[in-house]
Amino acid sequence: MSGFGLAGAVSSGQQQETKCQAPHTIAEQLEELTGKVAAIQKTLGITLEEQKSSDAKKEKYIKPLLQSRSTASSKKTSGIDVVLGAQWGDEGKGKLVDILSQEYDVCARVAGGSNAGHTIVVDGKKYKFHLLPSGVLNREATCIIGNGVVIHIPSFLNELDNLEGMGVQYKGRVLISDRAHMVFDFHQVVDGMKEDKLGRNKIGTTKKGIGPAYASKISRNGIRIGDLQNWEYFESRFRTLAEQSMHAYPGLTIDIEEQLAYYKSIADRVDVMTTDTIQYTNDAFANGQRILVEGANATMLDIDFGTYPYVTSSNPSIGSVLTGLGVSPTKLKGIYGTVKAYCTRVGEGPFPTELIPDGPQSIGYHLGTVGAEYGTTTGRQRRCGWLDIPQMQYSCLINGFSAINLTKLDVLTGLDEIKLGVSYKHQGKYLKSMPACLKSLSESEVEYEILPGWKEDISKCKTFEELPENAQNYVLRVQELLGVPIRWVGVGPNRLEQIDRGEDWDTSRN
Repeated sequence: MSGFGLAGAVSSGQQQETKCQAPHTIAEQLEELTGKVAAIQKTLGITLEEQKSSDAKKEKYIKPLLQSRSTASSKKTSGIDVVLGAQWGDEGKGKLVDILSQEYDVCARVAGGSNAGHTIVVDGKKYKFHLLPSGVLNREATCIIGNGVVIHIPSFLNELDNLEGMGVQYKGRVLISDRAHMVFDFHQVVDGMKEDKLGRNKIGTTKKGIGPAYASKISRNGIRIGDLQNWEYFESRFRTLAEQSMHAYPGLTIDIEEQLAYYKSIADRVDVMTTDTIQYTNDAFANGQRILVEGANATMLDIDFGTYPYVTSSNPSIGSVLTGLGVSPTKLKGIYGTVKAYCTRVGEGPFPTELIPDGPQSIGYHLGTVGAEYGTTTGRQRRCGWLDIPQMQYSCLINGFSAINLTKLDVLTGLDEIKLGVSYKHQGKYLKSMPACLKSLSESEVEYEILPGWKEDISKCKTFEELPENAQNYVLRVQELLGVPIRWVGVGPNRLEQIDRGEDWDTSRN
């Protein structure tokens, strides 16, 4: 029998417990030896003082070994797990993070800025996140905004205030990297100016200032969060950056004094959250804590791997975890790709499997309406299409997913048939991967595989076996084409409307 996560058969001999097993570690041998010595001491009548001396030696030599063994054991279960977007964003990463984060000690964001957005529904309450990890809803977790994130402080503080107003206590649990770069209001203005100049060739940016902030970072005139801890240094760098920006963009005006007054007024509030998150994260790992990274945006919006230039300005693929958090690749464990059961994207750029919503009876209209496909950050309507397997195979190749989180399967309910885009053809030839040239991608034809749909309501299904047969077959076919196990299946928008097939469907746990 073939399939993912099927445990190998265990022989009856392996299942039986051994009645007598010799100690196999130095620590266990020392413990046994100490017990034997104690028995001999009792027989010989060794004095209490001599016994105390023996106990002291045991404390000195055996306890550290036991502690070392305990630490090594905890490290086996600790590690850094990552949830990433595998398409063009808006896949529903936040919902999985919200569920998983209840079991983690640290939750982190590592790239992007307030151009990202997650919506979490808990007990009928909608929580919207833009900069904060949605793991902040776990009251026991520490939330980190890593050095790879660019932060618009006014938006960030507003997000904190809104959460506090909804009853979420964050104080003492939110940390910002002192190396994270700042997004200023004028970055957002510049973002809009540049987009407007592009006219019909616009990128589709959120106009949140992310690109210009990363441009400042790469130009080496950016300002970091840690700079606020030295006011004179911050003021000098801000004045220089503002003057350079006004010179580079005629028509841009910046009230430097007003901006400086604002940042001086909030400097202390930001300071208490500012820390060396690189050291903090690596210390947490060394202490056996579980760390969860919440990816922003998605692989097809990656500045290197995405549909350039219709991309974001950071690397929302697996590499950003290393560079945006400051950890080594050996610390990574589970890498979870979040995928809609269909496909969406916001903004401009090629979209091979797109379905135009030309009327209430169209598939594109069904996906957009039933799926409530509007951006959390921008409110823009998302473009919808069939699931694109070549795109997903490309994403799996780059990120090395250990399991897939398939979301919004319920949106496909009611369709007579469902299509899967299974290959690209360009000028009569099959393509082996996503073409880098967008002209080639836009000219490519998609070949489809057609599967039967289902009419049954799946929102109450708690196990995979409870799904209608056609829904199961759809999930299994996607899994087969991707070559990665599908562990989670979303059957509704609420937190509990998700099927977890278990760790057998997660290669990082086997």
